Amino acid sequence: MRKCAVNLLGGVLAACVLSGSPLHAQQLSEGVTFLKAVRERDGAAVQQVLQRPGTTLVNTRDLTTGQTALHIVTERRDLTWLRVLTRAGANPNIADRRGVTPLQIATGLGFVEGAAALLQAGAQVDATNRTGETPLITAVHQNDVDMVRLLLSHGAKPDRSDNSGRTALDYARLAGSRSTLVQEFDRARREQAAASAGRYGPGS
Repeated sequence: MRKCAVNLLGGVLAACVLSGSPLHAQQLSEGVTFLKAVRERDGAAVQQVLQRPGTTLVNTRDLTTGQTALHIVTERRDLTWLRVLTRAGANPNIADRRGVTPLQIATGLGFVEGAAALLQAGAQVDATNRTGETPLITAVHQNDVDMVRLLLSHGAKPDRSDNSGRTALDYARLAGSRSTLVQEFDRARREQAAASAGRYGPGS
């Protein structure tokens, strides 16, 4: 009798997975299908999912990599899809299994427009990966002045250190105290000081 019950339960579980409803099998299947559509640039299929009231599939994570749709479109430098997803509520602060966020991907690629769109959508500017590296540190390593300028304008902290104890400013100074990167940090510091003086000056 017990063996029959176990066999019956196994059959029910299998049927649930195949039919897709209980045990979240349907949601799992839809998430896989959604990410596949994003990878294949199937706009009709993606829009069909995004238009469902209350759907959370936009933040589905790949079971192997932990990547979301935002990771996928950022890696291919696809600004149009990136904007579509963020407007549909995609969370820009979900990290993959390596601890990498879409903003960190955009920074590593020098994808300034994508980074700007992610920041506008609420990406955390000082999010760190597993080595403690912030997007600003990555941008300095890449010698990407435009990206450094963008990140500083959104409040990135030059004194935030990685796991080795070095900051973005430390790395910038390795190129020389008069390097373009250091000048960019100095300019941002002066602008911040001027803004603070304006807020807390005599007329405030």
